[in-house]
Amino acid sequence: MSNDKPLVLVDGSSYLFRAYHALPPLTTTSGHPTGAIKGVIAMLKRLAKDYAGSPIAVVFDAKGKTFRNDLYPAYKANRPPLPDDLRQQIAPTHDIIRALGLPLLIVDDVEADDVIGTLATEATHKKRDVVISTSDKDIAQLVSDHVTLVNTMTDTRLDRAGVIDKFGVPPELIVDYLALMGDASDNIPGVANVGPKTAAKWLAQYGTLDGVVRHAADVSGKVGNNLRDALATLPLSRQLATIKCDVKLDVGIEALSVSPPDAAQLRALYATYEFRTWLDELDDGSSAPAHTVAVPTASQASYEAIVDWPSFDTWIARIQAKRIFAFDTETTSLNYMQAELVGVSFAVEAGHAAYVPLGHDYPGAPDQLPRAEVLARLKPLLEDSTLTKIGQNLKYDKNVLASYAIDLRGIGFDTMLESYVLDSVGSRHNMDDLAQRHLGVKTISFEEVAGKGAKQLTFNQVAVDQATQYAAEDADITLRLHEALLPKLAPTPRLMSVFEEIEMPLVGVLSRIERTGALVDGALLRAQSAELTQRITELANEAFELAGEAFNLDSPKQLQAILYNKLGLPASKKTPGGQPSTAEPVLAELALDYPLPRVIMDYRSLNKLKSTYTDKLPQQINPDTHRIHTSYHQAVAATGRLSSSDPNLQNIPVRTAEGRRIRQAFIAPPGRVLVAADYSQIELRIMAHLSGDAGLRRAFDNGLDVHRATAAEVFGVDLDGVSAEQRRSAKAINFGLIYGMSAFGLARQLRVSRGVASQYIETYFARYPAVREYMDRIRAQAAQDGFVETVFGRRLYLPEINAKNGMRRQAAERTAINAPMQGTAADIIKRAMIAVDDWLRGAPLVAAMIMQVHDELVFEVDAGDVAALAEGVVTRMQSAADLDVPLVVDVGQGLNWDEAH
Repeated sequence: MSNDKPLVLVDGSSYLFRAYHALPPLTTTSGHPTGAIKGVIAMLKRLAKDYAGSPIAVVFDAKGKTFRNDLYPAYKANRPPLPDDLRQQIAPTHDIIRALGLPLLIVDDVEADDVIGTLATEATHKKRDVVISTSDKDIAQLVSDHVTLVNTMTDTRLDRAGVIDKFGVPPELIVDYLALMGDASDNIPGVANVGPKTAAKWLAQYGTLDGVVRHAADVSGKVGNNLRDALATLPLSRQLATIKCDVKLDVGIEALSVSPPDAAQLRALYATYEFRTWLDELDDGSSAPAHTVAVPTASQASYEAIVDWPSFDTWIARIQAKRIFAFDTETTSLNYMQAELVGVSFAVEAGHAAYVPLGHDYPGAPDQLPRAEVLARLKPLLEDSTLTKIGQNLKYDKNVLASYAIDLRGIGFDTMLESYVLDSVGSRHNMDDLAQRHLGVKTISFEEVAGKGAKQLTFNQVAVDQATQYAAEDADITLRLHEALLPKLAPTPRLMSVFEEIEMPLVGVLSRIERTGALVDGALLRAQSAELTQRITELANEAFELAGEAFNLDSPKQLQAILYNKLGLPASKKTPGGQPSTAEPVLAELALDYPLPRVIMDYRSLNKLKSTYTDKLPQQINPDTHRIHTSYHQAVAATGRLSSSDPNLQNIPVRTAEGRRIRQAFIAPPGRVLVAADYSQIELRIMAHLSGDAGLRRAFDNGLDVHRATAAEVFGVDLDGVSAEQRRSAKAINFGLIYGMSAFGLARQLRVSRGVASQYIETYFARYPAVREYMDRIRAQAAQDGFVETVFGRRLYLPEINAKNGMRRQAAERTAINAPMQGTAADIIKRAMIAVDDWLRGAPLVAAMIMQVHDELVFEVDAGDVAALAEGVVTRMQSAADLDVPLVVDVGQGLNWDEAH
């Protein structure tokens, strides 16, 4: 073995699991799964190129228990059984590795980590450099001057400095760090609710785990109690987390040499598992990277209608054998509470799909399988959490199926969300646009089968043969999109984490909120509508008096004539057509000095409230549930924020008396109470975290009113001496700057000169210098990368960050500053919703989450459970992120939403 090349040790087990979960579920034409095999072998081929001439050995876990199970019988007891389709890929992966000529090590009674640790220790004693290729964080404890980690799937490399940067502790403290945190997947106890930052902080403060134990009495709060509760098991946690580096092996590092590949065996294996590209490489000697085999085009697709039981049974058998399939429903309405199921479609491999018509009832419609019986047979499959479902906007399908007493489980992948997480602004995320963008396929549009306008058919009236092509294509294209999109997400683990840990788990949470709905007092709203009508009439008359004539307040042209021609008000902006603008921001500026624009704004505001809410909400009350059921949208707002429609709950004003009266109509039923839990100043707290500014962090750490604290800094007064006007100005500065507001914008908002506004901003940055450094840094980083990220890794791409047009570039720069805060806030409340929903489903409380609005969650709870609910919700909301400043949640309760807020 040449001593100038590093020894490469590959953690085969970690890559096998990673490839299985991250890559598309490829199969041979006979149905044998191959996705994990392909992922591992492709990674090894890349390693061989990256470390040409180095010996490479691959280590896998042995079957059965290890010495750690003897130490702690519950070790890894929570792990589910190995999926059958993964188990089928282990032996073929081993066979191909051996045929490639690479040493393969599997040692009983220990894990792959222990074998790697033993070989790395031997190499270090012999002053040999070692590269460990792994995706397992536990192996960071092995890093030394001679040992480096690489993750080939993510192109990351960790030396000693990299470990400190990533984990906050050096390699020699990784075991202590892991022991404190524990590991739910391995069932290592650790300390309850201690995450990476707390573990690293304690170790920095007390030196080692032993030091933490000695100072356990000094740690205050709930986390201190948790630490003291865990003292008895911490030695065991440390022992379980420690990699064993003295395993008795039959080979040493000198014997780990690479043999010539067995070309005949490789050819046979590649042919068996249909790795056609690698077969071609063997024949022509090339080393071109592997690529996915092309899927059939739409014109080559085979779609069938299932109208008899033998065909139905055949497809069910295919689904059960495959264990993963694309699924879609066809219905009579986009309103999930009113939609009736017309049919369902499936696809298990690209180019082949089927449609089961169930409710086509037009004259002359062919016989169809009875819907009740089909659903009875489908129910076990659809509720089987081990059968993975792929869909496009599966929340809608889940809601529709719930009306038929089917709880859709096993929701594994949603192509709408895969696209959204991959690039929220790159395209729209509907299936037709995604098919065109990622597959080059023009799909059949709904209008092509159902017509347009007033004569458009509902799907139950569409001919079965047309419906089959449309519906089966939906399932087929969904499957193909998944196979195209997931490999684009998989190489970026932080994006995969956003998809797997935030967006996908949220689907079920939102479905439950939507179907629960919110109780609304329609009579109260109708009464408010009548009052608003009277007030709107009064405002119109007031406007006529100020204008000196009657005119159409809803006509921009007539309003222009009154404001600018008759009254001669200054026109600060023009429309694209060159006319003076009557848009809201222009009127707001004029309203500072003139009465008519203010009256017009009040008139518009009340008109909007009336038409959007007080008139419309009573019509949206479901006649069966007597509740309003909104739709939440995950794939609309670029920053990750949820939006809602039918009705839009996000835009009900909270700062006006009229808006608050609308909230009063959202009521609790008898015996129950509404509880609202709202994050306090979350975006400013995120700014304090991202910038690390000492002044901002101090204000939040000390529980100060941050606007008052900013006013004290900017205006040079004591906290107690801050006036209401100074606090208002400081609030405008705080929020204005994180939204990228210029001195000109701040001057207009505060009605001060531009010079004074500039001085405010300079003083602000002098007091909070790290905020300016963050803004400068994030602008530069965005210009270089083309995107910004949230704390959790969500990306927002900024196509115009380097635009030549100054206004567009500056707008992108403002977005670059604000998006990480808005996006992180969105991620935090989504994580909180997931945690709260999980807790509520198992808690002995009569309670339900009924709304999410911006940074607020609203619950309906039995009056006797209010205190328990509030405590549980606050705990989970505050634990949704580990920021450098505390998250604070304000909680209120009442018989209606306004009282609770």
